[in-house]
Amino acid sequence: MKLKLLLICILAQFVSMHAQTSAPNNFINPGSITGKIVDKKTNEPIPYATVTVKDAGKVVSGAISKENGTFTVGNLELKNFTIEVQFMGYKKYEGNFNLSSENKSMSLKTIALEEEATQLEGVSVVRDRTTIEQKIDRKVVTVGKDIVASGTNASEILNNIPTVSIDPQTKELSLRGNSNVRVLIDGKPSNVDAAQLLQQIPSASIKQIELITNPSAKYNPEGMSGIINIILHKNANIGFNGSINTGVTFGKTPKSNSALNLNYKVGKVNFYTNYGFNHGINANHGYVNSSNPGLENLQNFEFKTLSNSHLVKFGIDYYINDKNTFSVYTNQSLNHSKGTGKTIVDYSGNANNDSYQFFRNNNKNDSQTYDVAFKHNFDKKDEILEVEVNYSKTKNSEDTHYDDSANEFNGNLFSDSQTRNLIKGVTDYTQINIDYTNPLTEKTKLELGAETRIQTTKNNFNSGEVGNEYVTPYDFSENADNRFTFNRNISAVYANYSKEWNSKWSTQIGLRMEYYDITGDFSKNETRFKSDDVPQNTSVNEKDKVTDDIFTFYPSAFVTYTLNEKNSFNFNYSRRVDRPSIGQISPIREWTTPLIESRGNPSLEPQFTNSFEVNYTRTMKLGTVTTGVFYRRINDEISRVIFNDPNDPSNNRKILSFDNFNDNNAYGIEASANLKFTKWWSANASADAYFKTVRGTIQNVTSNALENAEIDVTSFNARINNTFTATSKLKFQLFGMYRGRDLSLQFERKAMYKADVGLTYSVLKGKGTVTTRLNDIFDTMHFAFDGNIPYRQYGAFYWENQTLYVGFNYVFGGGKNRALQRKQRDANETQGGGGGLL
Repeated sequence: MKLKLLLICILAQFVSMHAQTSAPNNFINPGSITGKIVDKKTNEPIPYATVTVKDAGKVVSGAISKENGTFTVGNLELKNFTIEVQFMGYKKYEGNFNLSSENKSMSLKTIALEEEATQLEGVSVVRDRTTIEQKIDRKVVTVGKDIVASGTNASEILNNIPTVSIDPQTKELSLRGNSNVRVLIDGKPSNVDAAQLLQQIPSASIKQIELITNPSAKYNPEGMSGIINIILHKNANIGFNGSINTGVTFGKTPKSNSALNLNYKVGKVNFYTNYGFNHGINANHGYVNSSNPGLENLQNFEFKTLSNSHLVKFGIDYYINDKNTFSVYTNQSLNHSKGTGKTIVDYSGNANNDSYQFFRNNNKNDSQTYDVAFKHNFDKKDEILEVEVNYSKTKNSEDTHYDDSANEFNGNLFSDSQTRNLIKGVTDYTQINIDYTNPLTEKTKLELGAETRIQTTKNNFNSGEVGNEYVTPYDFSENADNRFTFNRNISAVYANYSKEWNSKWSTQIGLRMEYYDITGDFSKNETRFKSDDVPQNTSVNEKDKVTDDIFTFYPSAFVTYTLNEKNSFNFNYSRRVDRPSIGQISPIREWTTPLIESRGNPSLEPQFTNSFEVNYTRTMKLGTVTTGVFYRRINDEISRVIFNDPNDPSNNRKILSFDNFNDNNAYGIEASANLKFTKWWSANASADAYFKTVRGTIQNVTSNALENAEIDVTSFNARINNTFTATSKLKFQLFGMYRGRDLSLQFERKAMYKADVGLTYSVLKGKGTVTTRLNDIFDTMHFAFDGNIPYRQYGAFYWENQTLYVGFNYVFGGGKNRALQRKQRDANETQGGGGGLL
């Protein structure tokens, strides 16, 4: 329906322009009609509705209604015609009229359009049921109330999205079984680590999630698995409108998740804002049983964190005229968390070696993003120039106290002898884009663009023994124990050429060229403990400098074949890159426990991936089913390594880091479906399987020598989300997921599965919705592992997986959900029907 409407809009403008420019000898037919289009219920005018005039089923002219709902169609012959009026979200209107020599100009009666039962897709109205749409280069997931109820933040709801997984313990994000994925917010990158970023975004603030597994040359090539673009709510409805979505998740402790969306559009200006709030205490615990010969032990962990997140988006769209639009927006993210935890290591048969570590931390992460964009539509249809400048600044700080001296934890009291970590980081990021689109002919299109990305990061890390007194935050100084400055500059140009060969075949080829330049200065002060090689404890200052510059090509290709209305195929290819992140190359430790420390590798090189993909979409009366297969060829693969800490004389402490390995291959197959079995039962279902070879280094427990190792891994995942419509107001949801076992070089991660049940009930004449959801009704979701390299280790971690969500959504305002100029321009659609028609 929407595709047909889009085609009619385009055709209507073409015909209207043709009618003005192609008449021989400037002859203009004498007939014309005028009219007005309104909403049947409110009698409000409907702007930008499509008016089509047909003669015996053939389109002869058309127009687009003005802001006040009126329209004019001229240059008509004197004969009988059919008129059709369409607008997204309303039922199509059809009528007849007759022009004659006695009645050359006709004023039609007011045309009242009746609103359809379904809301207009794309506006900021939260649906009851999540929908998934397969497009040429991406899957688009429109988030419904059923998914919002599954968690309080983006990290929790992404576990409900096909082909996406979140590690419940580390919060690491993976797409198609791989963690090298790029996360964007409203199409823009963030300075915040993806795992941390997803926990900061309230689920109620999310409108759509785009899964772009093989991006074209227009997009940043970073991320082997592709791009996940999270789109926040933005209203652009006439007048003053808004919605509020608030809810509480009850587990061991209650957690709140709320969002407020507002907009005011008058004349040429649209103001919009979105505010999201997330608050709650999260607790988890676990254990690791280790059979390290001579050092057999049981490690017990307990963690509790109080988090507060505020996310504000405010923007203005100014429609200067039909050809120029100016937009500006800002995202402000404020995040604060306080946590406590303890690690107890109980050595079998040797109580004197038992260790206790307690900690408390105070973390802050504040991010500011500012974006300015200008869009110009040329006289030529769909010829567009866009210029955009984006700047963001992120500040993060950590203040963590570790106490290893006591054997019990008394609230917030620590001993006088403790270790304190003070970390402060600032990242500045600037991105400038220029994009030009030119439809060379009706069936060919050229896209050209340039992009510059400039990133500067500074970080200080201080660690040492302190008393109970509070130490004020510090500035960047050379006296810090560890510090680094990291600069990354990327300049790129791209070109895409697309062509439609006929009604069945279409192609797009692209090439992106990037110049990549980085410099990193790392300074580390550490103590070398007394050993055979070191006569006494010695303070050593180490400096590392990382430099690299690469000029690389990134080709892409897409081929689409539409066999008929029910069957279509898509073939695509792209070259991707995974450049080492700051955390992967920084020698400054990321986190630590009594027995292991995580840090980066300054010698790490980028890994490159050639990605191939084939998709098939089948449209049936029951719904649509999309299946696909992919293959990746990975060069210089980056993977985790673990080895003994060379500065630990006991050889009991480990270092977890990164390294490059040989080339690798990965395969996958996946399927997703949007199905409607009956009038009262519909479902979204997906399943995927991945095949890969995992490579890395392990340490021989006997000789302490590092050894290369690899293992073939097959993983399987499945999800289904059922919606049962009991009445027009009451719907039930039943969600189930299964994540098969996964293997690493050292461990086997056990299978995970759960089932959720929920309902939505419409109140207040459809403007309000009450939602409830019981997550993990059988209390089965937890993380467990088992392994034998370099010695037997097994364990499990648990969190507040069984929760009850209760939420309320309310929509208010006088404006209807309308396709306004902003939405039309964003979709590269035309506003008017030709100079003389409106």
